[in-house]
Amino acid sequence: MPTTSHDDALAPYDAVLLLSFGGPEAPDEVMPFLRRVTAGRDVPEDRLQEVATHYHHFGGRSPINDQNRELRAALEAEVARRGSTVPVLWGNRNSDPYVTDTLRAARAEGMLRICVVVTSAYSSYSGCRQYREDLAAATEGLGGAGVDLEIDKVRPYALHPGFVAVNTERLVEAVADVPAADLAAARLLFVTHSVPEAMDDTSGPGDGDGNLYVEQHLRVGHLIAQGLAARTGTTLEHELVFCSRSGSPRTPWLEPDVNDRIEELAAEGVSTVVVAPIGFVSDHMEVVNDLDREAQETADRVGVRMVRVPTAGTHPVFVETLVDLLQERAAEARDEVVVPARADQGDLRPSVCDPGCCPNLRAAKPALCGRD
Repeated sequence: MPTTSHDDALAPYDAVLLLSFGGPEAPDEVMPFLRRVTAGRDVPEDRLQEVATHYHHFGGRSPINDQNRELRAALEAEVARRGSTVPVLWGNRNSDPYVTDTLRAARAEGMLRICVVVTSAYSSYSGCRQYREDLAAATEGLGGAGVDLEIDKVRPYALHPGFVAVNTERLVEAVADVPAADLAAARLLFVTHSVPEAMDDTSGPGDGDGNLYVEQHLRVGHLIAQGLAARTGTTLEHELVFCSRSGSPRTPWLEPDVNDRIEELAAEGVSTVVVAPIGFVSDHMEVVNDLDREAQETADRVGVRMVRVPTAGTHPVFVETLVDLLQERAAEARDEVVVPARADQGDLRPSVCDPGCCPNLRAAKPALCGRD
């Protein structure tokens, strides 16, 4: 039976769970994976076949699982460096290792109190509540063995100063070799995953005005652009664009698409675009396909130079940020007074979600780590 020392910074937790989206690791896994992801969403079969080609461009293997293996190892090293003995586990929503299997193995080893960090930084149904629903479904899937599990999660962390800092650092490094004259005339495109407009409209607390998903991205982008100016003296005109639209073509999704915007900027005479995928924490399929392949092809076709900024990945500052968040949540669990780190004075999301926060618009489902 594992026990965590009272002076361990991650006490009272027995384990940390890195919870991610998952992805196929072989060609024959691609379509089953896509069907799991889109179940109940009225996505046409021909659209799934189209998306499958994205994976087949990369041998039918998504990069996300390898990146999560690297992130888990980096988290384990940072946790140990800080003197904690709490193990770091890994589970996925949509592929092996499934979160239910991870929790079952943890329960069998006597790990009963677990803190979760998800590989999604922003507030929305798909970025937060759906992970909470998956945790509820996983514990239900364990039957009676899941009753004694206590699961908490860290808060959405897009506006943690560490997340902003590492994305600023990535941007500064990416433009270091761009000639000053070209950079001064460049346009900075912050990119994130498009979601249905209705999902953005209802993102945030149930008693709020919604649109927190877009608002958080705009604030993060503004802070990063400020950081670039402070570090380099270069002020870039910037905006938020989207990629990876999926789902029913009858459903309105957030726009503009990054490819459409690159074409428009080329028509306006812009010759350099800097593409910063701040909506993603690692270079997974939405980045390597939708940006490195498709957006790059668009830029080449219209004669625009595209500079792609790396994601946070396993940058030491990002890893330290996630462990800071875990320690913050552990302190809350110990009923200590906690002043959460924040990058600005805007809305700060709690670790325990309020009732109605980022609702499931298709069907009401149980969700852990919330008050409803």
